[in-house]
Amino acid sequence: MELFSVEFFSALLTIIFIDLILAGDNAIVIGLAARNLPKEQQKKAVIWGTAGAVGIRVIATLLVVQLLNVPWLNLVGGLLLVWIAYKLLVQEDAHDGIKSGNTLWQSIRTIIIADAAMGIDNVIAVAGAAHGDTLLVVLGLIISVPVVVWGSTLFIKLINRYEWIVYVGSAVLAYTAAKMITHEKSFHAFFENPWVYWLFIISVILLTIAAGWLTNKRKQKDNPQKSSESH
Repeated sequence: MELFSVEFFSALLTIIFIDLILAGDNAIVIGLAARNLPKEQQKKAVIWGTAGAVGIRVIATLLVVQLLNVPWLNLVGGLLLVWIAYKLLVQEDAHDGIKSGNTLWQSIRTIIIADAAMGIDNVIAVAGAAHGDTLLVVLGLIISVPVVVWGSTLFIKLINRYEWIVYVGSAVLAYTAAKMITHEKSFHAFFENPWVYWLFIISVILLTIAAGWLTNKRKQKDNPQKSSESH
């Protein structure tokens, strides 16, 4: 990919947006892990915990970027990312297992371990959007990390207020997933036709969003029934 071309900047913006849309969990992890510390130590836990988490994430993403050259891994990664895009729309809170640390080191360790465990979706998404470009991976993370650390709570509020932001995020992930699948060498001849290429990408995006929307509608119908049964 040519440096500072339109393609380069569009991929960079996609990576930053992916980092932000998947950053809600990271913000919750950071808050939960550092909540028992004194005020002056909370900031240190956030900075050092995030620095460690980002270091691991950069290494993991670069490894996945290299692995995507292995036959069929673009297909596997793409299908996994479609699932992540769907889960983003229907996700439920699952942060009960995150314990707050009583010391600075415990909090830093919790942030790094929890982020590494939960960051696989981010790693696959960023690797897919980067299309093998190491500079894009590093630049995307460097730009988005300060925003994640200091602005993620604001971003969570925005997501809670404007539900459509999550749908846009899911569409971006589905688009990245579809592009990963089209980059699979075995399918190269099939996707050479631009009509087939774009029809496939649009279909993946629409099907992912429709599946998430229908699941949410079904959940909304079930919840009043459950609450009325419990009374």
